This record gives sequence, structure tokens and C-alpha cells, in this order.
Amino acid sequence: MRNKFFFAVLAITTALSALPAQAVLSAASIPAVFDEFLKLPALANPAVVLIDGISGEVIYERNSQSQRKPASVMKLLSGAATLEYLDPGATFETRVYLGSHAKTLVIEGSFDPWLSLNNLEAKKMHRTSLPRFATYSMVALKSTNHGSLKNISVKYYGLYSQDIANLKKFWAKRGFKPTFSSVSRDTALAAEGESVFSSQSPTVKEILNFTLLWSDNLLAERLARLASKAAGYGLTDLGVATTFHSLLNRLNIDASQLVVADGSGLSKENRASAQIIGQLLYETRKEEKFALLYKSLPVSGISGTLKNRFITTAPSAVGLIHAKTGSLNGTVTLAGFVESSDREYIFAILADEIPRSTRASDKARAAIDRLLGRIAAPNIPAEISEATPVP
Repeated sequence: MRNKFFFAVLAITTALSALPAQAVLSAASIPAVFDEFLKLPALANPAVVLIDGISGEVIYERNSQSQRKPASVMKLLSGAATLEYLDPGATFETRVYLGSHAKTLVIEGSFDPWLSLNNLEAKKMHRTSLPRFATYSMVALKSTNHGSLKNISVKYYGLYSQDIANLKKFWAKRGFKPTFSSVSRDTALAAEGESVFSSQSPTVKEILNFTLLWSDNLLAERLARLASKAAGYGLTDLGVATTFHSLLNRLNIDASQLVVADGSGLSKENRASAQIIGQLLYETRKEEKFALLYKSLPVSGISGTLKNRFITTAPSAVGLIHAKTGSLNGTVTLAGFVESSDREYIFAILADEIPRSTRASDKARAAIDRLLGRIAAPNIPAEISEATPVP
């Protein structure tokens, strides 16, 4: 798989370098071209910001301070918070034991975000399977209780409430309805008996990479909550909001236009300005601790949620854009980095006023692709054009 990816990137890079040097818009030419392009109806008055990656100068802005629905671009905040507060090399372990007392089961977790309710998905992605350890637990309990699953109590620590709900549902369908009690870690450790099951997640680095590459909502939400817990604000929605604001304040970014309802971007109550997103990307690009944020982003026409984008809409931009996608009904967003000859631009485009239809969303994505295609160019000698052609 890695070899295929390498050769695909090599082929695209070689093809691009073989093309004649094409005219690239200078920074001074961009505003007029963008203004003309954004008159087209597909993006319906979006919020846009374009920032020079070296100087931090705002090259172009439109509605950049207005509050918009960021959709999954919100995951950039979750990713940045993860790298700010969590150890990228850390892993999460989940262990299941028969209790030291009869008819008890002990689950000792560490709030592993990598747990999966789907066993097939778990096998394919090497994730911890809730159905698997739930089944192992039932077998072990029956073995020590003469085939009975009556009057069983489950003591647990370090599991998300949703995982507990999923366990209850899985077991109830099989006639197993134990009583659950949340206990402290020390109490869980003291109650451990014979080991039944254990699993270890990949590193935070690997989990975050998958999250941003494929825009996984559950993982983004859980990473945001883990970052909030590590920052001292707890695993709550309010904790996540406080964590995001604290991070932005630390980076000297005005967070007054940020409204946080979740860490995934699924909620339509989330609000962010293009300026906040652009500044977040600019500031984190300068710090080594956030390097993974850039490296984990999908690449135009090559990987993740951008694998099928730009290929037909803006082929000259294939391989030159690293960005986070976002989509809700009536909202299409994209934010990231675009290579433009001898420089890198940072951009955030939040189009949350488009019609609520698949066709409108597709048109908006194509329009964003073409807009970025006007400035995307490989880092090879190129003629700099002052012209302002109509897109």
C-alpha cells in the first residue's frame, strides 16, 4: 500500500514538473481575481481568508470575521488541541477481568478513543472491538458461574458513556443484563481477578492521522475530550469549548467569534470565522509540536477525503493542497495550505449559505477547487503574472 502511494505521488510530481512553466498569479493580482470569481453564485457569499504562509500577511479576505458553520473544519481545532495537550506517542489500554468476588466483572479502561462497536471494522482497522471483548466476557462469566449470567455486576473505570450504552445494548440482545457501577481506578484495580481480555490502541499520533485524513467524527470528538481532560477541564462539552479557547489564547488568536458545541463539527451550533481558522493554521505551522497537523491532512487528488477532488475540477492543483474538508447540509468548507510556486498560502473557505441539496454542495466544492486552482503551482521556475483574468 505504501509503495503504491509513493509511486502515485512520484508520477504526479514528475508529470507536473514536466509541464511548461505556467503563469502564476502574484499576491497583488489575487484580490481582483478572487473578487471576480466569488461573484459566481455557487459559493453563495462565503467567508474567505488567504494568508501568506511566511509573513502572515492577509492577501485576501471576504467576510473573514463573520461567524460561520465550520462543519468538519472544526476538527482542526481538535487536532491542534490534541497535539497541545496529549503525548503523540501515548497509547490507550483496555483490560477486562473476572472480579475477585464471585459474579463480578471488572473493566479497566483508559478512555480509549479507538474502541469500535463494529467487529468487522475493528478487524479491518486493527481496532479494539467492543463486541469481541463483550463476547469473551460472557464466555468467561458462564465458565465460572455454572453457565449462568444472572445477578452479575460490572464495575468499570475509564470508559465513555456511549461505550457503556453500547455494551448494555449488545449484552441485552443476548439476554445478559448485568448491573453497572462506575468506580475509581483504585477500586477497579483492587477488584481485579483472572484476566479475560486486554487490548492496546495505536499511538495518539496514528489515531490523529486517521482522524484528520478520513474526517472520523467519533475519533475527533473523543480526542477533543481527552485533550480537555489533560488540560484540566474534564470530558465535557464545556471542557472542550474551554480548551479550544485556551489554545487560541495561547496562540494569541482572538477567539471571540468561536462557538463550540462539539469537537467534530457535526453540530450546526458550532461557529467560527475564517480568520480564526486561518490564523490557527498559520500559528501552528510555525511550531514543531504541531507538525503532525499538516502531515495528517488529506492531499488534493491523492489521499483521504480529497482523494477524488481537483482531478477534473483543477488538475493543476493535484498534489499541491493539504486541507481539511467539511460538509453539512447547506454547508461546504475547506481549510489548509496551497503551494503556489515559490510560496505557501494558508486559506479558509466557509460556504454555509448554499442551497440544501447534493447538487449545490457538489457545485460549491467544484467552485472551491477551481478557485484554489488559480493560485496552485508546483515549486518550479514560473512566470509571475500581474494579469487578472476572469476565472
